[in-house]
Order: sequence, then C-alpha cells, then structure tokens
Amino acid sequence: MISRGWIIVLILASVACSQDEQSPYETDNSPDQIEGYELVWHDEFNQGQKPDPSNWSYEYGFVRNQELQWYQQDNARIEDGRLVIEGRREQVKNEFYDSTSTEWREERRFAEYTSSSINTRGNQAFQYGLVEVRARIDTARGMWPAIWMLGTHPERGWPANGEIDIMEYYRIEGEPHILANAAWSDGDYSPIWDDAKIPFEKFLEKDPEWPEKYHIWKMDWTEDYIKLYLDGELLNEIDLSETLNPDGFNPFHQPHYILLNLALGSNGGDPSDTSFPKQYEVDYVRVYQKM
Repeated sequence: MISRGWIIVLILASVACSQDEQSPYETDNSPDQIEGYELVWHDEFNQGQKPDPSNWSYEYGFVRNQELQWYQQDNARIEDGRLVIEGRREQVKNEFYDSTSTEWREERRFAEYTSSSINTRGNQAFQYGLVEVRARIDTARGMWPAIWMLGTHPERGWPANGEIDIMEYYRIEGEPHILANAAWSDGDYSPIWDDAKIPFEKFLEKDPEWPEKYHIWKMDWTEDYIKLYLDGELLNEIDLSETLNPDGFNPFHQPHYILLNLALGSNGGDPSDTSFPKQYEVDYVRVYQKM
C-alpha cells in the first residue's frame, strides 16, 4: 500500500513533469552571465500582454519583398513568458489601395494574410557585442521568420546602411534553408551579400524534432568581424575589412537596431495549402557588450 505522503509526492512530481513538457521556454528572469561581458539590454517577454512600447514599435501594412502579409499590431502578443508573432489567413482591406496604381503595395485591394513585424528603431540600438535570441520557428511552407538588424545612419537607406540577418528561414528553389547573412551597398542601390545558406535537411538529419524545439541564435560582433551561430555552431563569419560601400563608409561600424518578424509568401513559398494560424515564438532577446 502507498502511503498518503507518497501519493502527494507522486502527484507533485507528475505536475512538475507536465509543466516541463508544456513550458520549453525560460521563465526564471535570470539571463546568463558571460565572462568579460556586461548585459546591456534584454527583453525576456515576461511582462504585460503586448511588446513593451519603450523597446518595440511596429511596421504596418504591406512593407517589402511583395510579401503576402499585412503587418499589424494585433498579431504580436506576450503569452506565458514569450513573444508570439502569429501569422493568420484572414482578409484585410488595404487602406492604401489605388485602382490606378501599378505599385504592388497599392494595387492590391485586399491582403489575404496578416502578421506582425516589431523593431527597436529609435528605442534601442547597439554597436558590437553579443546578441542572443532563443526562439522557435514554424517551418511550414510559406513561412519566412527572421531575426535581423539594420543600421541607424539617418541619411543612408538600404542597403548602404547595412543589414545583418542573424536568422532567416525560407525556401531556395523550393527547398527550405536556414540563412545567416550580411549585406552592404555596391553603390548602385543594390546589395552585396556575404551569406550562408544551409539546407534545412541538415538540421533535420541531426534531430527530426528540430521544428518543435527552441533554438539559440547568436551574433558575435566586433570591429573586425561578425560571427553568426545557431545552437553553438558557426554558420557564417563576415570579414568587416571587406564590407565597405563605394564611398568608404562601413555600415557595420555603426549602431544597428533589432527586428523580429514573420513574413508570409515571397521567398517563404506559397502558403495557400498551409493550415493557419502559425506562430513564431521568441523566448528572449539579450545584448551583451565587453566590459
């Protein structure tokens, strides 16, 4: 016969196991300390119901790459200690619609999908250090999640201001890939890319349950290089002595701000046969700099 005390212990153990299975994100509010570095900014997404407006702002409408989604605030929320960016199949009227326009942002009467894109522009920007993001991405057809950064120079546009893609997931010739990139200008409004494109099959071979799990993307950024990692594996190293725009400006020797978004369609592929909603979940964003 099992005593009442043992029954209580077994019940508590069962509850703890159940909570562990359902809570794969961190909830302890205790960012790791890294020797030689100071934690200068972080968001653990443990407070409130929406991203903190002192850190994050939103993109709105159709924005880039002829993607399918309409970006709006409603698709980003804080839930159970994580940021959830949700892609939905829903029709939204394009308030910028112009029946006479041939510009893709204006010629569409409706958007058939919605999502969110948030960024720290004007609130938080960083030059050099470590950026670490723990996230879980949905790898279904049509998904294009990203963790990326853009330069802050007020008089320079893209790509002269620089772009760092700590993480992108999308399809190349129909096949899914994880990407780790940086881009700068060729002087003619076109980007020069230093990119790594790793077939997603490589990660599935190591772990068939990879899409169900959280992973850690990290950037190590100094005056000399940018190194981009996934779960401790170096994916790409960019030599910053070679990232000069034609006018001599190096966009990676200036502060950058952070963007988190889930795009749909375009490079992500056709989502018409994909079930919705889809979620891109971010456990935390942490920035460290050398002491």
